Amino acid sequence: MNITEKAHVIVVGNEKGGTGKSTVSMHLIVSLLNDGYRVASIDLDGRQSTLTRYIQNRVAFSKTKNIKLHIPEHLSVTAGDYVDDVSCRRDEECLAKEIERLSGFYDVIVIDTPGSNNHLFRAGHRYANTLVTPMNDSLIDLDVLARVDTENAKIISPSHYSEMIWETRKQQAVKGYNSFQWIVLRNRLLHLDTHNKRKMSKLLNELSGRIGFKQLSGLGERVIYRELFLKGLTVFDLREKGIKIPLSVSHVAARQELRTLIDSIGLKNRISTMAS
Repeated sequence: MNITEKAHVIVVGNEKGGTGKSTVSMHLIVSLLNDGYRVASIDLDGRQSTLTRYIQNRVAFSKTKNIKLHIPEHLSVTAGDYVDDVSCRRDEECLAKEIERLSGFYDVIVIDTPGSNNHLFRAGHRYANTLVTPMNDSLIDLDVLARVDTENAKIISPSHYSEMIWETRKQQAVKGYNSFQWIVLRNRLLHLDTHNKRKMSKLLNELSGRIGFKQLSGLGERVIYRELFLKGLTVFDLREKGIKIPLSVSHVAARQELRTLIDSIGLKNRISTMAS
């Protein structure tokens, strides 16, 4: 167990925007709620507020359609206007208090981080029991994890983000906490086998051994995710009574992709270990 002694904290983090962090966060939240876990959520990007809007859309859809949907207790956090040491410490202390409060009532806390490396982004990572990093399946986006010689398909050095994760793990080890689990989730995968896709697999396999993450060939490129956002829904809601969206083969495949992520986190075993 790391910082909290009760809740399992899942941080969804990547320094880049547009990698699907909020979509992954929302699907984790709803799936875990459906599985019977008590779940709270925190949006650390209060200015962009993508996860917050997603949940607000869900509340509105539930009321309009008179459908009972699982809703997490949700907290949106906005960094102070002044990024001086005092303001940063105040923001971080407020976050620490909220996580401590939530950890007393919930099994899981899902934290969605900003798409930039600010003090709240770094603070959120320090609470992780599991870190999920969605990454667009592109050699351009690979630089969030490492500097890469794309011509020769070789890793030059870890990125600033990877070094931050390494430092966070070292600090937790010094304090006697267990190292958190890190999952890199390849996102927006094309369904065709391509040279670039194979090169990505090779580079990520090499990098995973060097900096210690588990690679998941995760989520396909699917229009359905953008459509569901407007209703606050996930692919796990499509069988609910009153939701008139036909369940297609693509939806079933998306559910399975996300279930693979949830199974990889292994919450059932982790929470039972924490409780003992």
